[in-house]
Amino acid sequence: MRCRKGFFLGLLMALPLLVAGCASTIRSEVTAFNQWPADAAGRSFAFAHRDGDAQNLERQTYENLVRAQLLRLGLRDPADGEAAQLSVRVEYGISGRDVRVVETVLVDPWYGTPWYGPGFYNPYWGMTGYGPYLRGPMWPSMPVAREQERRFTVFRRELKVKISEAAGDKPWYDVTVRSDGEQGNLAELMPYLVEAAFRDFPGQNGVPRVIEMKMKR
Repeated sequence: MRCRKGFFLGLLMALPLLVAGCASTIRSEVTAFNQWPADAAGRSFAFAHRDGDAQNLERQTYENLVRAQLLRLGLRDPADGEAAQLSVRVEYGISGRDVRVVETVLVDPWYGTPWYGPGFYNPYWGMTGYGPYLRGPMWPSMPVAREQERRFTVFRRELKVKISEAAGDKPWYDVTVRSDGEQGNLAELMPYLVEAAFRDFPGQNGVPRVIEMKMKR
């Protein structure tokens, strides 16, 4: 009974490490250009839209993520009847490309044969007295190198945010975030792209940066 308790205690202690090991990471390349004035705090802003954009629920969701970042920076929504001092334009998109990778892997040549099981060598129970690459004195089973093909899709996720003066269109901040990965759900990834766009704001002018974040599940 004590051994079983010890086993389950060890399993519980290992669970956080297993969960951490399964966490996904999103890696983004961020390039920002800015002429951000020291007295920007308190300015009002509004999002610029093309025909039909304002009614797009997906766009509204992403703009609300950007709005939260702008409010954090000290900007504000315009009061009723007030003309916004700044214009914010949000562009986003996703595209995919097919990738083919050929890898060299080591395989057991006996794996999958009818006699592969507990009576012969198996990685989990094996034969008493023989190591992982021997089934028995008459059954050598050395690993064999084989080529294995893997096909998958890599998605390019992109976000652009441009902040300009509403009168005269003088640019204040123009940032582009690009991220490649196998995750193609843009709605799930957008909070991380927006956070990357405003990380260490306003950042060095025109200097690309790589930002990595753990995705929450």
